[in-house]
Amino acid sequence: MNALTHNEGLALRAPAVDPLQATVPPAAVAATAAAAAVAPPRARSWAQGLGLPLQRARQMPLALWLAWGVLAVVLLWAVVPGWFSSHDPLVGLAGQQLREPGAGHWLGTDALGRDVWARVVHGAVHSLSGALVAVGVGLVAGTALGLLAGAVGGRTDEALMRVVDVLLAVPSLLLSLTIIIVLGFGTVNAAIAVGVASVASFARLVRSEVVRVRCSEYVEAAFGSGGRFGAVLWRHVLPNSLTSVVALAALQFGTAILAIATLGFLGYGAPPPTPEWGLLIAEGRNYLSTAWWLTSAPGLVVVAVVLAVNRISVSLSGARP
Repeated sequence: MNALTHNEGLALRAPAVDPLQATVPPAAVAATAAAAAVAPPRARSWAQGLGLPLQRARQMPLALWLAWGVLAVVLLWAVVPGWFSSHDPLVGLAGQQLREPGAGHWLGTDALGRDVWARVVHGAVHSLSGALVAVGVGLVAGTALGLLAGAVGGRTDEALMRVVDVLLAVPSLLLSLTIIIVLGFGTVNAAIAVGVASVASFARLVRSEVVRVRCSEYVEAAFGSGGRFGAVLWRHVLPNSLTSVVALAALQFGTAILAIATLGFLGYGAPPPTPEWGLLIAEGRNYLSTAWWLTSAPGLVVVAVVLAVNRISVSLSGARP
């Protein structure tokens, strides 16, 4: 009798078993736990995504604030140049040749009486748009080559990387000049030439990032769960490989501005009287002893913009300021 009562008490204290859990085999539970362990991190909520940039903005150093300020001003020059200058950058004023900087002309005038400040401001659209085209060409073509080489591997990887090695072996300026001679002169052709010269750098970086991400556990799990090759590359491999590529694109933007200005200085860029920064420096090199502002003003603008973009690219790469 006592034993029966004791057994009944144990039965009353025993936890109830869910019928649904009882029907799940242990192998399925283990597979679910493994998939959760290798799954990529979930996206943050919009409130967390908004708070993180604000927190980083408060922690930015002064040099980075100045870099963003310089870039914002130059972008405004390109978008709304009329806000900053009322002079025509292509038409000179009679009797105003080679005027020194003053109240009427902040950066003086050139040999034809054209306002240098107006030409520098209106030249931003040519230099920045050319650099944007160059970075776009290098980013798209280089990402496609690097993604294909890193994802496929084997002989395809070897062949594409040998082409990249050949492009890296040729000096970028010489390669750009060769392409310009084939395509012809002009800002767009110069931008395309600079972009083609940067394809190898993007391709090598993307290939290394794709190889790293390709070996991740969640990518292997995506392939193991039946994911198609193209879908896995698009949803998992490519988005997780672009962090370093964005920093390189920002760095290449400054390099492209400098390269397009160099081509314009050599006479392979925009034709006169286009107010392109490199062409402005070339037009003023014959007046260095009498009109120093003709080369100093556009030259300082190019240096300031390139330094600002390089500083921003360093912050995007995650390096310490």
